[in-house]
Amino acid sequence: MQIGAHVDQTDPLAEARAREAGVVQFFLGDPQSYKGPVVAYAGGPTALRADAEAAGIDLFVHAPYIINVATTNNRIRIPSRKLLQQHVDAAAEVGAKGLIVHGGHVNKADDPEKGFDNWRKAIEATDLKVPVLIENTAGGENAMTRHLDRIARVWEAISAAEGSEQVGFCLDTCHAHAGGNELETVVERLRAITGRIDLVHANDSRDAFDSGADRHTNFGTGQIDPDLLAGVIRSADAPVICETPGGAEEHVADFAWLRERL
Repeated sequence: MQIGAHVDQTDPLAEARAREAGVVQFFLGDPQSYKGPVVAYAGGPTALRADAEAAGIDLFVHAPYIINVATTNNRIRIPSRKLLQQHVDAAAEVGAKGLIVHGGHVNKADDPEKGFDNWRKAIEATDLKVPVLIENTAGGENAMTRHLDRIARVWEAISAAEGSEQVGFCLDTCHAHAGGNELETVVERLRAITGRIDLVHANDSRDAFDSGADRHTNFGTGQIDPDLLAGVIRSADAPVICETPGGAEEHVADFAWLRERL
């Protein structure tokens, strides 16, 4: 099982080597901005792709947090779709294995069905040069991917879209716990819905079950039972990205904690 971490985007390969990791995740640019992606690596995207391949390091890119293709607000949805395409293109240029995107939300007064269908439209409108991995989120009653029933409706909608075979799933353990999904059965139920789990964001949770709080913490310091957390990651059987706090030293400790239980 590959275990790595979310790292600084300036030199993700150096960050991977500092952690002795064969896989890393990073942003391309500002995760809170509608400005297009930026490759900070010396030599640009071509060099990053070549150097990662030579080093045997797999790359994943996390899309900006502000992308919300589900919303009915055109002033957010249209720029979000543009930004999604830009990051798909940039992720392909650096040779990423996938682009992780949050599920987004609709407004309180909106019919959730509009959000599900907006996901279908977004998939149809995007040239998916790399897999887009939709991630479950922790909070919000109007979120598209907090609860399993909503995830099922998103998947039902996008399954009708051309290119849906390029859409995968990223399971975040903290988000699942804080979002109110029983970890004992979440992998089995997600596979029944999506048919796949392509990546795991492995995180402990600072807050209680169903709190709706997206606050990651290091393994063994949060409120998820350690054996249950390890069991979810083992069952998911996918590459693991730790989005836990700290730098290389803390991540190496988290890797060791996890490997001991796997």
